Amino acid sequence: MKVKKSQVFKKSTLCLALSSALALPVNSYAEESAADGIERIQVTASRRASTVQEAPLNITALDGDVMKDQNITQLSDVARWVPGLSVADQGGRTGSPIIVRGLNTNSSGPDSDAGTVATYIGEIPLVVDMKLIDVERVEVLIGPQGTLYGAGTLGGAIRYLPNKPILDETSGSLYGDFFTLSESDDTGGEAGFVFNTPLIDDELAVRFAVNYLDEPGYIDYNYVVREGGVSLPDPDWSDTDAVDSNLRQVADANFEQTTTAKAMIRWQPNDIFDATLSYFYQKQEIGGRSIVHHNSLSETNPLSTVIGEYESGYRYQEPREKEDTLLSLEMTVDLGFAELTSATGYSEFEALGQRDQTDLLIRLDYSYEEFPGFSAFTREVDEAENFTQEIRLVSTGDSAFSWIVGAYYNKFESFNDSREFTPGFDQYAVDNFGAEQLRPDSLEYVSVDKAEITESALFGEITYSVTDKLTLMLGARFYQYDVVAQSDADLPLLNTIYDASYDPTFIDIELMESKADDDGSLFKVNASYQFSDDVMGYATISEGFRIGGSNGIAACDEDIGQQQSVCAQPDELLYEPDTTTNYELGFKSTWFSNQLHFNAALFMVEWDNAQIEGATEVGQQPYTSNAGEAEASGVEISSRAMLTDSLIAYATYAYTKAELTSDDVPDIGFSGDRLPGSPEQQFSLGATYSTEVFGGTGLDVNYGLTYQSDVYSKVGLRNNGEALPGYALSNMSARFSEDAWSVTLYVDNMFDKYAYSSVRRDVGDITTANDPAIQRNYGHYLITPRKVGVRFDYLFDL
Repeated sequence: MKVKKSQVFKKSTLCLALSSALALPVNSYAEESAADGIERIQVTASRRASTVQEAPLNITALDGDVMKDQNITQLSDVARWVPGLSVADQGGRTGSPIIVRGLNTNSSGPDSDAGTVATYIGEIPLVVDMKLIDVERVEVLIGPQGTLYGAGTLGGAIRYLPNKPILDETSGSLYGDFFTLSESDDTGGEAGFVFNTPLIDDELAVRFAVNYLDEPGYIDYNYVVREGGVSLPDPDWSDTDAVDSNLRQVADANFEQTTTAKAMIRWQPNDIFDATLSYFYQKQEIGGRSIVHHNSLSETNPLSTVIGEYESGYRYQEPREKEDTLLSLEMTVDLGFAELTSATGYSEFEALGQRDQTDLLIRLDYSYEEFPGFSAFTREVDEAENFTQEIRLVSTGDSAFSWIVGAYYNKFESFNDSREFTPGFDQYAVDNFGAEQLRPDSLEYVSVDKAEITESALFGEITYSVTDKLTLMLGARFYQYDVVAQSDADLPLLNTIYDASYDPTFIDIELMESKADDDGSLFKVNASYQFSDDVMGYATISEGFRIGGSNGIAACDEDIGQQQSVCAQPDELLYEPDTTTNYELGFKSTWFSNQLHFNAALFMVEWDNAQIEGATEVGQQPYTSNAGEAEASGVEISSRAMLTDSLIAYATYAYTKAELTSDDVPDIGFSGDRLPGSPEQQFSLGATYSTEVFGGTGLDVNYGLTYQSDVYSKVGLRNNGEALPGYALSNMSARFSEDAWSVTLYVDNMFDKYAYSSVRRDVGDITTANDPAIQRNYGHYLITPRKVGVRFDYLFDL
């Protein structure tokens, strides 16, 4: 495959512009010139092929070059350029919360799962945390998408469209990336290849892609105990020998090493039938959380005078290994009057992790803190399986009426085994509390839970072109789901040390079952009017929902009293579904022969029965409940202009006011309280300059500035909430390109801004918790420091 230098040159000038305005119904560009203006690329998120500018929806698309040229490796990178979309980057260890238009009621810590945006790879819901390689484009829909996309789309949907095998071409690419982080001692790198070849010309082809990422950490775990239960986690910090003999340092602990692979085979024997079988695999090794405890410790804690800006105070390392697989089969058949699509997917997820649990047990006030050498850690096993089947018909006629009808089925199964260990505490209890015997493995707590969720739905949309200018659409989805959860917990250490007759190796787990189910309907109404060839307005009312279910926690006995236990009170056992209703007015406009684009949207979202994360009264076990009503409203604006053949300028702005509307939500807040997790204002500004140097080599220089205002960690700053300061980031790159190769020099976070992306727990842990002088559970996630790198790409054909 021969790539013309002019094509590489023109395409790269648009990469930064593309990524700068995703949340609006804005334009996407493949290549452009002063004569032709800005071209649009095809999108299919509405289940029909159209361009972004033609679709009367809040939809945006990025192609693979955008992500590559702007060094966009994860959704949090994208979100900085997306008005209305917030992703609090929490590193690779756990998934980062995705928040659209401020729809969030949880703290922005690691236990927060906003769950208001559904993600897809192709036609398959993506429940695994897969890094996307060899991507054709990304499509982003802002606003509830319940009729076509179902559960989890309270705020919107994100679709990743992988490159499919090309039936008549043998080609490929090699690429590499070498970079440094300002606070890391190591050098990072990324490398991969893509290869496509037909097996039977114009009928059968395969495509392979492999990627390896080695990203160094930038946070040091410098206070890790050398031996749990023996080493003092809080020695005399002024005594260097005491610190060194009890603690060890782990530099750059939050590293990530990820291998991702994709294999696809496509069969298209004729113009009627097209099928693609895909297999994705990913294995990740994460060293720890991207959390620091600088300025997050009590003033009475001596460690507060020692700990540095890029240091974590955890007593144990917190690694996590994850393995994901996804197998999918997508088939389309042209029936003449309609296109039939079948999408089948099966995915598996496994994870093994360890985390510091010391502070939680101290906070529960069960006398653990009386043991000077007390420290605790948890080891967790997580597994999940997901099966999805969707069948739909999309009409293909040219009449004024068009329609979509389909059926959907999903079955999700999960398993979690969590075990807390308190090394040395059993011996301390025997020596000091009159305990009877030792527990050989120091297993203090074990929790096992399983869940099975099945969802089925019928959905459809009908569109009628009233005139050449006016089009109306009505959509509906009718759904039903069932949740079956099993769970139990045991306290082996407590049972062993206080009962001489108890088997010190026994674990008493008898899974108890709880159930939940519901059914309902969702609707969508859309009207669009084409004022002229270049100006179109639309109005949308759409609904979204998220399923309810069981928290999978055993019910408390009536006489629980103050004894050590982990259980749920009656109002903590189940939670209900929540829903959103979105009202939106928007327009898309093109001016000066397609040299200027200006788009805007006004919206108001009503959120009913919002789900929120909390902790049980007994044992502080995470659980989900419902928090009443909330509302979000605002404006999103995007503008860009081709000033010359060589210079593109663009800007975006979003204002979102999200607040509770319930008069009083116990333990959460009051009507008018601002919702947490996302900024009220977002702004981006950028420019791309393109020219030729060295006698014909293309040069594209990109600069971008993104800004967000402050973020609340709790609703209305109540319950020990805090306002995380806003910040601005500057990125810059220079790309040199010839026929089939390119070299890019780039700097992300150019001025090495030190800023918090989110918070774990709250300041109450170090002010009101038991023995706050040694608490370290409260901390802040950091944005990635300055990153400087060079990337190369080479394309080839055979």
